[in-house]
Amino acid sequence: MKDLRQELRTKEMLVSMGIYALLVIVVFGVALSFARPGADFLEVSGGLLWALVVFTSLLGLNRSFSHETENGCLEGLLLAPLDRGVVFLAKATSNLAFLAIVEVIAVPLYWVFFSSFAAPAASAPLIVVPLLLGSVGIAGIGTLLSTITASTRGKDVMLALLFVPVVFPLLYACVSATTAALAGGVLMEEAFATSLALAAGYDVVMLLASWVLYDFVVS
Repeated sequence: MKDLRQELRTKEMLVSMGIYALLVIVVFGVALSFARPGADFLEVSGGLLWALVVFTSLLGLNRSFSHETENGCLEGLLLAPLDRGVVFLAKATSNLAFLAIVEVIAVPLYWVFFSSFAAPAASAPLIVVPLLLGSVGIAGIGTLLSTITASTRGKDVMLALLFVPVVFPLLYACVSATTAALAGGVLMEEAFATSLALAAGYDVVMLLASWVLYDFVVS
């Protein structure tokens, strides 16, 4: 709640993440400006969308512990008579809320930019499910890793080096499910269900591991 109240006053993280998402969309637009419109765009649109989500989330995760480390608040927070898992859940929830707000703005904007390339299938609204599962996993794993790198030199680079390999199975599953929903087709239901099962399994295992390990990490 502290992070949410502070963000409502300053709006630093949401504004920076929103502007960064817009800049990534513009870069994608320039890169694809000479591509031919057609259904082939739907084959890569899921990957581009998740690249946008991952890059934007890294910016937010890098800033999630900035106030605690700069002002020495992390030590005071850890002295509170609370289980360290509660601190993890609270921080992960706030990171998830920030990422969800940015996605609500950025995903429609993404399709406004690229709607001329190809029309998505009727199953396109189902991308909400992989976006939700992926965001939960990114917020949970990202909170643990941002805690590890918060006090290191070059924390921006260190977080990216740790985050991308660890989150790769989740990213692969979510890209597959998103692409299946956007492209549709005969094999859509099978690919979509299998990818969602993989993403959900990853979330359960990694969130439990992060919750258990958080006490050791912050200590």
